[in-house]
Amino acid sequence: MPNIEAPEQPEKIHLPRTSESESLKKIRHTTSHIMAMAVQKLFPKAQVTIGPWIENGFYYDFDIPESFTEQDLKAIKKEMIKIINRKLPVIREEVSREEAQRRIQEINEPYKLEILEGLQEPITIYHLGDQWWDLCAGPHLENTQELHPKAFDLESVAGAYWRGDATKAQLQRIYGTAWETPQQLTEYKRRKEEALKRDHRKLGKELGLFIFSDQVGPGLPLWTPKGTVLRSLLEDFLKQEQLKRGYQQVVTPHIGRVDLFKTSGHWQKYKEDLFPMMGESEDEGFVLKAMNCPFHIQIYKNELRSYRELPMRLAEFGTVYRYEQSGELGGLTRVRGFTQDDSHLFVMPEQLDAEFLSVVDLTLSVFKTLKLSNFRARLSFRDPNSDKYIGSDEAWSKAENAIRRAVETLGMEHFEGIGEAAFYGPKLDFIFRDALDREWQLGTVQVDYNLPERFDLEYVAEDGTRKRPVMIHRAPFGSLERLIGILIEEYAGDFPFWLAPVQVRIVQVSDAFLSYAKDVVSKMRSVGIRAEVDTSGDRLPKQIRNAEKEKIPVMAVVGEKEVESNTLSIRVRGAGGQSKDLGAISVVEVMERMQEAIAAHSNF
Repeated sequence: MPNIEAPEQPEKIHLPRTSESESLKKIRHTTSHIMAMAVQKLFPKAQVTIGPWIENGFYYDFDIPESFTEQDLKAIKKEMIKIINRKLPVIREEVSREEAQRRIQEINEPYKLEILEGLQEPITIYHLGDQWWDLCAGPHLENTQELHPKAFDLESVAGAYWRGDATKAQLQRIYGTAWETPQQLTEYKRRKEEALKRDHRKLGKELGLFIFSDQVGPGLPLWTPKGTVLRSLLEDFLKQEQLKRGYQQVVTPHIGRVDLFKTSGHWQKYKEDLFPMMGESEDEGFVLKAMNCPFHIQIYKNELRSYRELPMRLAEFGTVYRYEQSGELGGLTRVRGFTQDDSHLFVMPEQLDAEFLSVVDLTLSVFKTLKLSNFRARLSFRDPNSDKYIGSDEAWSKAENAIRRAVETLGMEHFEGIGEAAFYGPKLDFIFRDALDREWQLGTVQVDYNLPERFDLEYVAEDGTRKRPVMIHRAPFGSLERLIGILIEEYAGDFPFWLAPVQVRIVQVSDAFLSYAKDVVSKMRSVGIRAEVDTSGDRLPKQIRNAEKEKIPVMAVVGEKEVESNTLSIRVRGAGGQSKDLGAISVVEVMERMQEAIAAHSNF
């Protein structure tokens, strides 16, 4: 028999983010200028504002009387190709502030004047030949011929307010993408199509997990029975893991006094992100809580603690509320009301390193169970040049060093994110890269010397003196809503058996076997298996199609042979929704294997 080699797998095309590639920064910056030039050529009344690169492309905002249409985008793209093919040099010019102002006034571009006011010298202008220019810091390519005319595309039009301020002019934003090669553009479009198929908003609706209601309000998800099962499974799983590690569960209110958040500093730092105050004055006012830590602090502070009680680990699935702008909302990944798997550990300074490592171990254990393996750690430190942080340099240095020691001890892949710290302390954030190469922040662990100081927290040390504890803030899931949205997309709606809201559906050859099916379901439910019977009365092929459409992990077919032998003909969903028949298995064995899979957090 001839030796037939397996066909080679196509090499995976890497799509770097703009921030990872100087080449892409130049390509996307230059392409955005070419787009703006094309727009002003076709629409002379259009005024340009800003046009930065973003992680997968670029955009430009325009003030224009009419709305851009799909046909307009096609015409703009066609004009852009003409500009690219004209091989225009991209020329950098430094000018004085006065000269820049004179030129802007000459072409009557008021937005550029406002941009100019905020620029520091040197003031730089980039020209496309002698045809068009804009204020810009760069970087850019040297000539438009360096762009491949088949490696860019214009994607969409959206509304945007000037400076992000709803009281200012409404602009139109054209989004585009640009790559080094046409092959990269093709791969990018493929991933976008796959993302649409996996979109948690679409799948969540199809699978009946959650809804949004205009009458309730944007950014406030309503969980259906199936979605609530999914939430409860995740909560119960983490509660059990926490119980093993000595955490104590607490419950705190949804509102609190303004004064509480003044003491923590949240009121001063994030007042605009909180829902409006309830009450006539700040002295007596209440707000919806945007974070749980000040409440857990009050539980700790309720009585004087001894060193023997530390570390104290308080945990809560606490729902918090933040007044996100409508334009920033996005399904479950950006909402106004969300539940954090929050915990606050109060530790002696000498316990900090060991407790931090234990928290990281819990987080990694959670990710392993959820099959989330493609992530890296970000050391989110403060920007020393910013004034948004509270506390002393010494406190920050101790906290940042504790986080750095932990990742080095564990040998974790990590990078530093300067300016990404919380205002009261540095963080270790887990940045997850999904099946489509998109990045999300999931779990976070924070070291905090500042809130214990602000709330005057103490414990009685072994020598009888009063000392200050250190706080660790941690949330392995982060936001439960965001986690579920990410899991829906990562699994493409195919939840592992242990996590599926409905684990098994029994379908029948005919209604004559319905009684047997119901009896089996009753037995399964009695041992904690989430089973149901298809009682639609549809023909068997349609019952099977419906179960597949709803992505039920296990289907059990019941007919005359199964009833006679007390078995079930099992069909399981595999990777990518491919079904596999396991044949007839006794009811007892099926139930035992299902219970084992649930206990092991695995597939059937």
